[in-house]
Amino acid sequence: MKGVFITGTDTGVGKTVVAAGIAASLKARGIRVGVLKPVATGGREDAELLRRASGAEDDPAMINPVFLRHALAPSVAAELEGIEVDVGRIRRTAQTLSERHDLLVVEGVGGLLVPIRDGFFVADLALTLELPLLIVARRRLGAINHTLMTIECAKARGIAVAGVVYNDVNWTEKGTSEQTNPEVIERLSDVPCLGIVPFAEGLDFTHAGPEDFIQRVAAHIQMDRLLGIIS
Repeated sequence: MKGVFITGTDTGVGKTVVAAGIAASLKARGIRVGVLKPVATGGREDAELLRRASGAEDDPAMINPVFLRHALAPSVAAELEGIEVDVGRIRRTAQTLSERHDLLVVEGVGGLLVPIRDGFFVADLALTLELPLLIVARRRLGAINHTLMTIECAKARGIAVAGVVYNDVNWTEKGTSEQTNPEVIERLSDVPCLGIVPFAEGLDFTHAGPEDFIQRVAAHIQMDRLLGIIS
């Protein structure tokens, strides 16, 4: 299986936008790219955005094999809904998609220690799929702690970390933290910064097309370097 598993230091850091930008860019390069949102809670908008950005023609039920109505951690939502998340189904779906496509872009849910079911976390899924990890983080104050903890968690579990992409998902004044955090994190962790995605003023990603994701997201990511790691 070849591709990348995209996680975040927290929820709401813009994993979906970064994943969509990468998928759109790969497709524009003539690569058959598949997308997978293994678990979605509260809505399927992220999976639909990935499908639209990538141009994938796979069944939506394959792009998002597990959907839970409650916008909660998957293990909690599943308990409330009286079901148990079928990890085996996720694995089989990922394998099928990887056989159909050259590369697979997988977007996790929340961060690495979000429980998918009791005793099985997002980190375990990334390890099971054997895909290198791309971490999406904020640049603002607090990024050093959150990002280094995510990197340390991944390395402790034997997950290869391809790099970090910083996403200015919300507009803020850029101070010393924003200017220095990426370099500090790279120096302390030996994990490369693969891009800084600026705040996309005036762009509604819910209605954006592939070109929007390429120009406003992927253009700020070191795609050649990333492609060399994941292919």
